[in-house]
Amino acid sequence: MALQKWAVDVAHSSVDFSIKHMMIATVKGAFHQFSADVEADVNDLTTANIGFSVNVASIDTRNGDRDNHLRSGDFFDAENHPEMTFRSTSVKKTGDGEYDVTGDLTIRGTTKPATFAVTYEGSGKDPWGNEKVGFSVKGTILRSDYGLTWNAALETGGVLVGDSVKITLDIEATKEA
Repeated sequence: MALQKWAVDVAHSSVDFSIKHMMIATVKGAFHQFSADVEADVNDLTTANIGFSVNVASIDTRNGDRDNHLRSGDFFDAENHPEMTFRSTSVKKTGDGEYDVTGDLTIRGTTKPATFAVTYEGSGKDPWGNEKVGFSVKGTILRSDYGLTWNAALETGGVLVGDSVKITLDIEATKEA
């Protein structure tokens, strides 16, 4: 099958993350504004071209003060670096409907290679005849690799904000005509 263009259905997709707080709890958040440029044969993603962009100002951790701090120069510096981006460089099949997608992840002006585990969740037609596909994506990055190093030492030892960030995407996409 040839490569097809797919448009991410933002209303039925999510970009979520979690990170340790005070080394004892997990804080979760999401980005609500994102887009993708995908060309793929959904039956064999090894030839796919995937580009993804996230508006960092759309961060939501259900705490306005924390969200504003994350948008500031201490973290994402959203004013000077409004987007984080990912562009695939290779896709390796790891199992039935399972892939490792490696690419260039850029956050706050720093680009590093990152690999995400992608699972093809299936396909179908919606009530209007549009072909849809679903994917789940999981990965972990170190925020310090991208210059997000702000932290505070805790009186009991350790730090306020963990370095390891778990990323989870649930994507529904529509085949473009």
